Amino acid sequence: MTIYTLLKTAAALTLAAGLSFAQPKPKSQKEVDAIMAIQNATDPAARIAAAENLLTKFADTEFKSFALMIAAASAQQMNDYEKMVVYAERTLEADPKNFQTMLMLASGIASRTREHDLDREEKLGRAEKLANQAIELSKTAPKPNPQISDADWESARKDISAQGYEALGQIAMVRKKYDVAAQNWKTALDTAASPDPATMVRLANAYNQLGKPDDSIAILDKLNAMPEVHPQIKSAATEQRNVAVKLKAGGGAKPAAPAAGATPAPAQVPITK
Repeated sequence: MTIYTLLKTAAALTLAAGLSFAQPKPKSQKEVDAIMAIQNATDPAARIAAAENLLTKFADTEFKSFALMIAAASAQQMNDYEKMVVYAERTLEADPKNFQTMLMLASGIASRTREHDLDREEKLGRAEKLANQAIELSKTAPKPNPQISDADWESARKDISAQGYEALGQIAMVRKKYDVAAQNWKTALDTAASPDPATMVRLANAYNQLGKPDDSIAILDKLNAMPEVHPQIKSAATEQRNVAVKLKAGGGAKPAAPAAGATPAPAQVPITK
């Protein structure tokens, strides 16, 4: 997981707290303390433990979906895919319109699905449906917390939508539909208030797959002009640029299609409070 993923997931967790506090109400000071323990936890494992504590001690809590979503995002930070899926599915049972969790699941499923999986289309179909639902929900989602400015909420909605297109790009890549992948990743970058450098590398890779080295080089040059790009992403960008240069010179073959999840993972719901 890249540093961008970690930082933006942390931002998402911050907003999730504000989002959840906009509607539900705790029934006692002890429940308030349990909720605050989730927010104040300093690492993903501690957040999961605090979320479980809330759900165990306060079975009727109105913060159930909040706690489960935080647990899912924390499991994702720990690269525990199976646990993320369990918590994410439980979140959607409690809150069927939770678009943040839809995006988490869509991206996770796409990154773990392989070309020769017997249930490939079943999994990709589910991921595609979740991503499209999240994009549609983001278009009309009301501002969840009056403390969030209109400008910040508009930026958040753009980034939510962008992550949906990032997931759709991942899905298309597993299907080897490189033109569809490129289209979705370009839309993600054009839509996002905060474009993700990892998505730029993915788009460059899709362009190389399509035999469009000039387009690949152009997007990677934009990435290289950005300040403070993580070394992992810089390294992936250099690799793709070298491929593109060879393709353009006619001295390189079309690159082999990467396995799902081989390129840097997109960040998760980049939202600011």
